[in-house]
Amino acid sequence: MNMRATRSTVTFSNRFTLRGYPGDLPAGAYEVLVEEERLLGLSFEAYRRTGTYLSVDAKAAGPGQSALWVTTENDLNEALRRDADRSAADTHSDAALSPQEDRR
Repeated sequence: MNMRATRSTVTFSNRFTLRGYPGDLPAGAYEVLVEEERLLGLSFEAYRRTGTYLSVDAKAAGPGQSALWVTTENDLNEALRRDADRSAADTHSDAALSPQEDRR
């Protein structure tokens, strides 16, 4: 069985939750590891995702250490969507309007 792994980075602007993870995670950049297996017997090269992991600081493991937290592509995308929605809502605050803009 042929396997491959790819790494990427996602950035959260706000504290966020991830299904199955106990508690909130702080804003910041997180490394994502995706494992895939090659599908054999096809006339073209294709892969199937077998695992998605988010690298999270492991406070219990000691300073400077991290752990890979199992997640899914859908759960990670949902957390990123909620973060983007929250960031967009924060940029549309009435407090940011000048008095001239407020009169419109």
